[in-house]
Amino acid sequence: MYLLLRLVMFRLDAERAHHLTLKVASLMLRIPGMAWLWACLWPTVRDPWDGLGLHWPNRVGLAAGFDKDARYLTVWKAMGFGSVEVGTLTPRPQPGNLQPRLFRLVKDKALINRLGFNNGGVVAAASRLKQRPSGLVVGANIGKNKDTPNEEALWDYLVAFEQLHPWVDYFTINLSSPNTPDLRELQEAKFIDSLLQHIHDLPCQQALARPVCIKLAPDMEPKQWQALWPVLSKHRISGLVLTNTTVDRAGLRTSTEELERLGNGGLSGAPLMDKSLAMLEAMRHYGHAQGFLPELVSVGGIMNGKDAARRMQGGASWVQVYTGLVYRGPILVSEVATAIRAGYCSKA
Repeated sequence: MYLLLRLVMFRLDAERAHHLTLKVASLMLRIPGMAWLWACLWPTVRDPWDGLGLHWPNRVGLAAGFDKDARYLTVWKAMGFGSVEVGTLTPRPQPGNLQPRLFRLVKDKALINRLGFNNGGVVAAASRLKQRPSGLVVGANIGKNKDTPNEEALWDYLVAFEQLHPWVDYFTINLSSPNTPDLRELQEAKFIDSLLQHIHDLPCQQALARPVCIKLAPDMEPKQWQALWPVLSKHRISGLVLTNTTVDRAGLRTSTEELERLGNGGLSGAPLMDKSLAMLEAMRHYGHAQGFLPELVSVGGIMNGKDAARRMQGGASWVQVYTGLVYRGPILVSEVATAIRAGYCSKA
């Protein structure tokens, strides 16, 4: 069924197809009996897990960027996700970069995006999150506005955190998108130390502490992320989301001419698999050696159940999917959840 839909949608501009598919799915779920049919086609896999002080229906999450404005939470629940990370959300609405800005690399089962944190802002998202469905863990991925200089970025993150705090279960701080100028410069110990301390001191966080994760780039050298460990340990960071998209284009089947035509942006999908897995395993080993290991969330190149099982074996607490959902459709969710559950059953 999805293969037929994909055949049609892949004839459209990638961003247009994305929004059209989600709007149609949302409308379909309003038809009486459609939720039951969805459950028959794509059954939810129950694999409860308690982590970060939260109860997760299963360990499969939707990565940030797919539902930036928290418009389709009922769709994700019906599809069988255990968690959804909305965003990236910024304090003020912003249109993002000029279109076209999302491209398929079909030969590589990959995407290139330079969306640029296009979103309607935290206030609009908060109004939707107030009506979020139960039984779904929801995190907020937050970032700074494009026109906010790095010297003032701290305040953007704090504003977004405060506005969304009552309505989400955890936060992910995005310092690693390649599509906001100079954002990756904030992946350094001094800024992260200051930001985490300010978040800790917020009255809302003092009253009810939300877990805080940080999303890192796959293009960091080991010495760069190792330099962050004293700060991460000091603040007892809840988790690390590994990884964001890459700017690396090595080893792609897509021609150099086509890549030059498409332009810059973050690469996601199957080509990111080895990079993401290697960073996950390296951080797990380093964290054990340092005596502090936060929860590790693996995202990037998870295209099937086997990929997900490898991430769990590599030290992930849960996984997130994005590009795999574009190429495989809803069946990917139950396949990944089943593979993870089977892996844990075999250990028992």
